[in-house]
Amino acid sequence: MGRHRAKIDWWAQGGVRKFRICLFIVILVGFLMGAPAVHALSEDQQLVVDAWSFVNQSYVDPTFEGVPWRRLRQKALEQPIPSRERAYRAIETMLEPLGDPFTRFLRPEQFKALTDSTAGSISGVGLQLGINEGETAVQVISSLEGSPAAVAEIQPGSVILVVEGNSVEDLGLEGVAAALRGPSGTVVEVELVGPDGDRQFLSLERRTVDLRPVRSRRLREDGHTYGLLRIRQFTTTVPDLVSAALAELQNKCIEGLVLDLRNNPGGLVGSGLQVGHSLLDDQPLVRIRDRNGIVDTITADVGTLYDGPMVVLVNSGTASASEILAGALQDDGRAEVLGRPTFGKGLIQTLIPLNDGSGLAVTVARYVTPTGRDIQSTGIIPDQVLAASRREAPEEDDQDPWLERAMVALQNQLHRHEKHIERTAMT
Repeated sequence: MGRHRAKIDWWAQGGVRKFRICLFIVILVGFLMGAPAVHALSEDQQLVVDAWSFVNQSYVDPTFEGVPWRRLRQKALEQPIPSRERAYRAIETMLEPLGDPFTRFLRPEQFKALTDSTAGSISGVGLQLGINEGETAVQVISSLEGSPAAVAEIQPGSVILVVEGNSVEDLGLEGVAAALRGPSGTVVEVELVGPDGDRQFLSLERRTVDLRPVRSRRLREDGHTYGLLRIRQFTTTVPDLVSAALAELQNKCIEGLVLDLRNNPGGLVGSGLQVGHSLLDDQPLVRIRDRNGIVDTITADVGTLYDGPMVVLVNSGTASASEILAGALQDDGRAEVLGRPTFGKGLIQTLIPLNDGSGLAVTVARYVTPTGRDIQSTGIIPDQVLAASRREAPEEDDQDPWLERAMVALQNQLHRHEKHIERTAMT
């Protein structure tokens, strides 16, 4: 009887355990079956997630400067996103706490305007614009030669205030660029403040502006023959145009080269580096510091298309890729730099297209010169600082005192080279 009772107790205890397990499984299944289904993200929500992910993977500061970056994604998705416009606003709101004017969302028309700026021609007023780090003011870097902006004598350092009645604060950099462009023959109203503090109200007629990014010609001075190579912007065609120009100038037996980078706002950094390969021989071009603190040095190929005396002209309108090139030529002792301190843009942005035609510009790294100078902090300081002039990059037919100073510098280089040869021969 005792053994029978023990068997019953064992069965009862085991049965209770089995009952509890079954009950737990039933409850769990019931919970899962009764739970609301996890819906797939809508296209508008997915756009926000994609934008967040691209920035998360690429941004130059992996700590996001103390910004709770993951929380911003969650916060964006907590809000209703019933339309594409709301998605755009959510992305803009998400990026704002970074405080980086160069990392920004680009609506389809803005993304197109930015990518179109590297084409061979544009229909607009010919202004190259930029934003200083830590600021929101849209500043004139340069006016393209022969453009409506150049005719109106809009100076580097001018600050755009209003375009077509719209505040620059509302438009942003790409919005300003898009508003200035338009069909040839139409007029755009612009309000700005010049570097002298004078407020200007201008009516500029848009027209197709041929960028003509590369120009070259022969110069003669005191019995010497020099070449002038002027690069206005680094576009996709520039490396080939520079190679052809250098070949043509050397066929004219030039003794020295003036590389004119005045009012060159940059453009495609890759094109600028390719030009550096043409002028430097197995020497460092630039150092790139990425989000992990890793420094990668890009070195010019062995061999060069021109290895003679060289002077580089720069001014406050010289920015980005043109600063990289000028800094490399200066640091490597390849050229003497004359002019005014440059703009100071050493942050690297990459353009990331999103699936609806919009996109992102994201700061991914910093440029420093071969000797470690931070371009973003100081720009390029010329070896010879020249007196500022109202028109630091005159048209071809105008008098150009800076060009005259460059030819004097080339002549001095030639004399030093001749004396070195004489001393070498004597020994």
